[in-house]
Amino acid sequence: MSENIPLYKPYMPEKLPEMEAILHSGALAYGKWGRKFEAMIAGYTGAPHVAVVNSYNAAVQIALKTLDIGAGDEVIASPQSCLASNMPILSVGAKTVWADIDPKTGTLSPDSVRKKITPATRAIFHNHHCGYPGYIDEINAIGKEKGIFVIDDCIEAFGAVYKDRMLGAAGADVSLFSFQTVRLPNAIDGGAVCFRDAELHEKACRMRDLGVDRKTFRDNLGEISPASDVTFPGMGVTMNEISSYIGCRQMEDMDALLERQRNNADRWREQLAAESGVTPLGRSETLPNYWVFGLLYGNGREKGILHFREMGYHASSVHLPNYYYSVFNDRGERLSGVREFYEHYVAVPCGWWFNQNKNI
Repeated sequence: MSENIPLYKPYMPEKLPEMEAILHSGALAYGKWGRKFEAMIAGYTGAPHVAVVNSYNAAVQIALKTLDIGAGDEVIASPQSCLASNMPILSVGAKTVWADIDPKTGTLSPDSVRKKITPATRAIFHNHHCGYPGYIDEINAIGKEKGIFVIDDCIEAFGAVYKDRMLGAAGADVSLFSFQTVRLPNAIDGGAVCFRDAELHEKACRMRDLGVDRKTFRDNLGEISPASDVTFPGMGVTMNEISSYIGCRQMEDMDALLERQRNNADRWREQLAAESGVTPLGRSETLPNYWVFGLLYGNGREKGILHFREMGYHASSVHLPNYYYSVFNDRGERLSGVREFYEHYVAVPCGWWFNQNKNI
């Protein structure tokens, strides 16, 4: 048997005509390409305010720090998501509080989220599992009612759509995107923080740049101005120009790449209609980006993985429920939705890198 079709593959445009000039320009730190990448993300998703950073970890940290979330605060999150989503919550000193998920979707259960709210709750970290949007209106309504922030964790969900609104403009207080190697777009590494509120966006832009206000940082001689104060701790996590340029080039191809993935998803649904005990994920109000094609396999996750690998596809369950990791101090044994979903969830390749018409 030939090697299985991979579940993930980094995309890179064949031509990067500006790369040589950028490398020798002397301007490698965040600059014109970073600003252009931000503008392209905003124009594509509808996110009103975008700040790019050098990793998804930094994106989560900047979001939480901008909202003054830290020690003693609780953040409600899904354990059925990427460790890269939840670990940064701990790194700012906050506590993750696991809410259950809908076992039919893999995304946060609004009912469970509501039950987990305490006086210490500061935010709901709403993961859109493997590119499939969750119960956005319901979660946003809880946040608004309770006066707590909603952060859309779009680590795998760039380009996904909920009720005709692309993620980034779906109503959350903050939306976060990852541009790590196997995401679309990938900038080799990077992330974006998108705030609805302009003042919070301005604070985030300073937070990612050591707390500095670049508009006043230097005087008429180009020297650091003592009149430009730094009033809060910041991080040095701006995106470099090489990554920003690669991100810009990938944005030019985004429509075509997502169309390929959605065509592949249509073919998967056609094929799997004939298989008993297989239920593709998806809801009528959502249009996933199909980072992977997710399904529930009636005979169990392990049998499903082996079944699709025998067909020539590298199937996987993708994420281990994060409550398995002792660092979170919460084993989550009572989360029946997580347990049921994990026992049956299988992801198969749906990416831009193969033609489903030829490979099935």
